[in-house]
Amino acid sequence: MTFTKTILAALALAAAASAQADITIGVVQPLTGAASGVGIPLRNAVKLWPDSIAGERLKVVMFDDATDPTTGVRVTQRLATEEKADVIVGSTATPIAIAMAEVTASTGTPQLATSPAMLPPGKDKWMFRLTQSNGVMAYAIVGHMKKQGIKTIGFLGFTDAYGELWLKDITAEAEKNGIKMIAAERFARTDTSATAQALKLVAANPDAILIVASGSGVGMPQKAIMERGYKGKVYQTHAAATRDLMRTAGRDAEGTFVVSGPAVVAEQLPDNHPSKQAAIEFVQAYEKANGPASRNQFAAHGWDALTVLQKAVPVALQKAKPGTPEFRAALRDALENMSRTVLAQGVLNWTTDDHWGYTNETGVMLKVVDGEFKVEP
Repeated sequence: MTFTKTILAALALAAAASAQADITIGVVQPLTGAASGVGIPLRNAVKLWPDSIAGERLKVVMFDDATDPTTGVRVTQRLATEEKADVIVGSTATPIAIAMAEVTASTGTPQLATSPAMLPPGKDKWMFRLTQSNGVMAYAIVGHMKKQGIKTIGFLGFTDAYGELWLKDITAEAEKNGIKMIAAERFARTDTSATAQALKLVAANPDAILIVASGSGVGMPQKAIMERGYKGKVYQTHAAATRDLMRTAGRDAEGTFVVSGPAVVAEQLPDNHPSKQAAIEFVQAYEKANGPASRNQFAAHGWDALTVLQKAVPVALQKAKPGTPEFRAALRDALENMSRTVLAQGVLNWTTDDHWGYTNETGVMLKVVDGEFKVEP
């Protein structure tokens, strides 16, 4: 090769290298602490992501928020400023996702929240939720309660944002349907007992009790209620749509009603369900890597995050290169305008006015029967 050809070849290689830039995705999840039971499955789903999107290398930088908002904010700041993340996925712990939003908004970084993080109106320009809203899931729960003839309910939930937002949404939906909230008790994520709260609820004797907890924390309040002799119906939220419920509550989980996205029961969905194919693809890939019956609500959100990015990234690449503020802004716009998108967890349609996107038909009611989730008719 002549000197001239050598120089030309070197220039071509340099041009090719400069034309390709890593798409950096930050992932913030509770891998330790009270919410690790929901963060670890999502991490396992992220491990199944490919090495590239739209021909660009994919660089995933993951941090443990340790179920602590302060830690979540710190690592989010690092991802946004030091790692120049193009998008940040997390957290699956609601209080942490809310705290992270201040950083993602101030740095202009799209955030794919993997929990139902509620922000004040107009403050979620940079946040998009991969989870169903509490309101959508409350709609499914209350609809089921009406079929069961329930007239009064009690509440036993976390003291934090997840619990309080659920109390607000379930109370409003219940009242619209002639169902009265007659007792509400709370406990902290770190509590090891809810005996006192359970005693008060059982004494109030509502027709049904809604437990609002997540991860490994779902079993303790369930057992507390059942051990106090409660005979009514027990409901749990989509944060309990994992095998942690059966593992931690044992036989006391039998008969419990749980609202979920469709991915948890992919094979039980009717053939005409829009998410059935996507849900089955998720289950097959996830359980091949993690073992039979390892699927859950949160792993599916990690899988769906990839589907969303595969649709939005090619659009953003037409306007800017990864690693720049312009690309982050273009990616945010692409997410907001990507139109109807079928996911394992439902049909999503984010718009300028709606960064939740799921419809009231999304929630699927399950029942624990012989230690397994079964779709309720």
